[in-house]
Amino acid sequence: MLKLKVLFVDDETDFCLLMKNFFTKKNYDVFLAYTLNEGLDQLEQVKPDILFLDNNLPDGKGWEHVDAIVEKNPHLRLYLASAHYKGEEIFAEYPQVTVWEKPLSMSLLHSSF
Repeated sequence: MLKLKVLFVDDETDFCLLMKNFFTKKNYDVFLAYTLNEGLDQLEQVKPDILFLDNNLPDGKGWEHVDAIVEKNPHLRLYLASAHYKGEEIFAEYPQVTVWEKPLSMSLLHSSF
């Protein structure tokens, strides 16, 4: 069975390492990017099954790229995670997009993956 690939694009190093540990233990191939440009490059190269995308990155707003990401990668499950998300209804037109507020709980991760 092929491993699913997950890409984390987030400038919080500790968050990325915790997520890498969690998903590696669940037998995923995990890739990390700490800037928007690095993440968009890896998205093209790695072609992950799952993408976790932060909004506030050092070189831009990740969520401004959701339309293009979904259009180019319709198979992708996209999780938008931000400490600044306030529960408003956004990206509802994309069933493969889920928005989560940070910090993410381990129970949420375990129940979702």
